Amino acid sequence: MMETKKSITEVGVDDIIKAGLSVEEEAKEFYRILKETIGEAKGLDPREVWRKVVDNRVLKPWHPHGVHQLVYYSVYSHWDSSTKGPPLYWFPSLHESRRANLGRVMEIHGPKLLGTEYKDPIKSFSLFQKFSVEHPEAYWSIVLKELSVVFHEPPKCILDTTDKSKPGGTWLPGSVLNIAECCLQPASHPSKKEDDVAIVWRDEMDESVLHHLKLKEFREQVMLVANALDTTFTKGDAIAIDMPMTVNAVIIYLAIVLAGFVVVSIADSFAAKEIATRLRVSNAKGIFTQDFILRGGRKFPLYSRVVEANSCKAIVIPVIGNDVGLQLRNQDQTWIDFLSSVNHLPRPNYYSPVYQPVDSLTNILFSSGTTGDPKAIGWTHLSPIRCSHDGWAHVDIQEGDVYCWPTNLGWVMGPILLYSTFLCGATLALFHGSPLSRGFGKFVQDAGVTVLGTVPSIVKAWKSTNCMEGLDWTKLKSFCSTGEASNVDDDLWLSSRAYYKPIIECCGGTELASSYIQGCPLQPQAFGAFSTASMTTGFVILDENGVSYPDDMPCVGEVGLSPLLMGASDRLLNADHDKVYFKGMPMYKGMQLRRHGDIIKRTVGGYFVVQGRADDTMNLGGIKTSSVEIERVCDRAEESIMETAAISVAPVDGGPELLVIFVVLKKGFDGEPDKLKMKFSKAIQNNLNPLFKVSFVKIVPEFPRTASNKLLRRVLRDQMKHELSVRSKI
Repeated sequence: MMETKKSITEVGVDDIIKAGLSVEEEAKEFYRILKETIGEAKGLDPREVWRKVVDNRVLKPWHPHGVHQLVYYSVYSHWDSSTKGPPLYWFPSLHESRRANLGRVMEIHGPKLLGTEYKDPIKSFSLFQKFSVEHPEAYWSIVLKELSVVFHEPPKCILDTTDKSKPGGTWLPGSVLNIAECCLQPASHPSKKEDDVAIVWRDEMDESVLHHLKLKEFREQVMLVANALDTTFTKGDAIAIDMPMTVNAVIIYLAIVLAGFVVVSIADSFAAKEIATRLRVSNAKGIFTQDFILRGGRKFPLYSRVVEANSCKAIVIPVIGNDVGLQLRNQDQTWIDFLSSVNHLPRPNYYSPVYQPVDSLTNILFSSGTTGDPKAIGWTHLSPIRCSHDGWAHVDIQEGDVYCWPTNLGWVMGPILLYSTFLCGATLALFHGSPLSRGFGKFVQDAGVTVLGTVPSIVKAWKSTNCMEGLDWTKLKSFCSTGEASNVDDDLWLSSRAYYKPIIECCGGTELASSYIQGCPLQPQAFGAFSTASMTTGFVILDENGVSYPDDMPCVGEVGLSPLLMGASDRLLNADHDKVYFKGMPMYKGMQLRRHGDIIKRTVGGYFVVQGRADDTMNLGGIKTSSVEIERVCDRAEESIMETAAISVAPVDGGPELLVIFVVLKKGFDGEPDKLKMKFSKAIQNNLNPLFKVSFVKIVPEFPRTASNKLLRRVLRDQMKHELSVRSKI
């Protein structure tokens, strides 16, 4: 990260040349425009100076990143975050705020709901967020009409809290629907017509072609697959998907839900052991997969991993052409043979949806716990309503938007992306290939993507390789980021690609089907920070004794969530839900708080920054995993090892967490950290996930432990944080 002690008024032509505008005439012209803009903002505080710079488009997406750094860090060179809160980079206008989904609804309903306290969507946002927490029935009755949610039988009410055995209440009781059908049918509000483009996509190997699938064709393809599922499986069966997030994967996902089956989500990066665990826990009766994964012209095996994992029926889709590129087992079936099973039907492209009570299971997703086996979390028809609401309210997904987010149906972001797009009336943009390539960036440009989701690791790679140079991303109205902590300088680079559009930070959980803290287009935004609790979400920050800090006080502590969250889990397939999320949590205003596990900091000015996990779950490259899982693999990596302890720490300047392995060696053995690092990385990538990498190995004589012999990973984490802090100052 570039650091500058010069204030913006002290920056000269030489600084601009040094920052990357190497042609002197160009640097002089930039300096002239910059000085003119600063003159307009004379005497204003740095936030207003930066706002002027952005509004006047002084900085262009094609300017070298060094120039963007020079201006941003110079504007905020004497900014004291400890007294003023984080520096802000994006500010909503009143005009834009009234056109946002949430702002439009506030303008219509705000005066009635908030009375004379209502001013406008920007000034009254915090008040309206608080209202949504205290009056969820009133809020949801408005918002449900804004989404493409159609009930076969309407709910008796919004929320029933009479059953005290359900701390999260009963949401939309008595309602019956099929949430997949809601994604596929035309609608008047939000407007979805039969010939609207539902999905736009491109194959990595053919950068000249954009494919479009219209809503009518999309629905017919989903219904064809739903009919084929009925010929192969029994109602209620769990059916896995383990493949990249392609058009076919999306069609299969919605077909499984439409036909009353249950999706089992498995990421395509998992090793065979991890696939086997998820198939076993979910009791899956079948799995959709591909023969290979294609990345950068190279083929990587996928079907062979599925075969190694389990003997359940696999339906195999070829990555290229119509023929699978390998021999299948007897019980398995090619995609073409599977689809041909409905040829005898008079209307194979028509399917009558299976309508279910709103709390029926539709999807089993997995989130790593601290006990080894991943937690199997059940999504119902409620969960998509919740997550698409977040897309509607916070990301501001509107009809006509083109929404792209490189992810996978094995991670919670896959279903969130799918439902948020279709229930808000937008177009889903899919790239069949690596998101790290320039080809992906060209797809974003050519497809006219308006909202681009990312994880910080991807942004870091784009910035470091400079692979997006020369592409036009100015159609983007916003970015989103989730999965891990964002780095301020990487976010500066990303936002600058589209004239400093906002990056909506999202932090939540698979079990919440949503975010509990987010950015919002009705509030100023700060890089790497969250500006608000999400709509209808109440939470407190707890001190070490479980006592909540006052709501307006800057502090650091564990999050305690209000239990009344529509769409949040009320069951786990393989663990005690109450024990995992409620046991031991304090009471607050007569309700037992729900555990999430994050440690967060509330800044001056009311912004939030995630500080890590309260338990020993870690976040590596946007993937949550447990210390226990990693330690099991590392303990077996080398005969000299007595035991290992895995922790993760954030770099001093922010960004994705680093994996650190502490090692105690057996007596009489010596070890070299670099050699162990290579062995651990190989073992983890082969047995857990090829995306994980070890950053440091530390050999120690013994581990710190409690009186009852429990390993104190927190102490090791603090030691490593201190060491990294010292290194950064050298």
